Amino acid sequence: MQTEKRGAPVPTGPPEPARGGRGAVTGPGAAAPAVPATPSLLGPEAARDRYGFYRTLRESYPLVWDGRLGAWLVSRYGDVASALGDPGLVRPRRGPCCWPGEVWCEGSPQEADDEAFGVLREVSERTAFVLARRLARREGADLAAEFCHWLPVGTAATALGLSCAELTRGSRVKGRRAGPAAALAVLCADRSALIGKALASLLANLLDHPGEWAAAAGAAPGALTAVWGESLRRNPPVHVVLRRARRDARTAGGTVPAGAAVALLVGAASRDPDRFANPDRFDPRRTAAAPLAFGPPDCPAARVAELQAECAVRALGDAMPRLRWAGGFRPTETGLLTRAPRTLLVRPAGRPA
Repeated sequence: MQTEKRGAPVPTGPPEPARGGRGAVTGPGAAAPAVPATPSLLGPEAARDRYGFYRTLRESYPLVWDGRLGAWLVSRYGDVASALGDPGLVRPRRGPCCWPGEVWCEGSPQEADDEAFGVLREVSERTAFVLARRLARREGADLAAEFCHWLPVGTAATALGLSCAELTRGSRVKGRRAGPAAALAVLCADRSALIGKALASLLANLLDHPGEWAAAAGAAPGALTAVWGESLRRNPPVHVVLRRARRDARTAGGTVPAGAAVALLVGAASRDPDRFANPDRFDPRRTAAAPLAFGPPDCPAARVAELQAECAVRALGDAMPRLRWAGGFRPTETGLLTRAPRTLLVRPAGRPA
């Protein structure tokens, strides 16, 4: 991890005599003098206001030992972006593909061609259309549970020739269909929960901004890339990526010692004002670099996630042009490592409560 040129406070955590220069610190286990209470990802401040907690970390604790979590917290964009590709920070032996920094499918025979993606697009369009039309007849609906969850699951199941129940029981490897599209569906089936969370955050952002919703719902195919990317930046589905330091790793706030656990806070980095102007604002017209939320754009599952987002917005906009929040409802994110609104209560016809 490279050091940012920015005034940083001395890192807070269990110290021992510095190694490797001023500001070097180590992990737990050393005899240490009393230190002020420090933030914890498991504490009440983070539970009450996650993004306010992230702001405190970036400004005052760019590197801090979280004793309750048992890991060093890294929160600034420069550090997190660098750390995700740092071979000195060990990934799980086999982690979840398409989390930030986890691209296990890269270079594998499961990479799919354009024809396979075309098949997945057709299946996603049909699935989104059916789900949206069913909800359009209702007085009220929960888009998170009744649409965002089922779109990725239904797409994968249909592409494999399985029922949704069979897919959720783990029968995807025994799908009734074969070929590149089926292989792509198998790859994406394990990412369905993550895609569903990203879809829920996308819809929350758009419905919070009726003008953006109207523009996105009527957009031409392929025109939602910026909207999708901005939603992934502002509300990434993965907030925390865990690593272990193989060797001492330098950050803006000091040095993580070899052997220590590290929590890379993607959710904090994605709202770093040193990288993004007005970072709390949802602004699809940003020109900043791509978000850290998924694997690289050519990762198969990340590509499928984006095409499903496009299918979702177009289907909902077509079936429910007056879609609005239910009276008095406000979406709220939940989760520790991954986060998204658990419910999205809407009135499909846009009628007042």
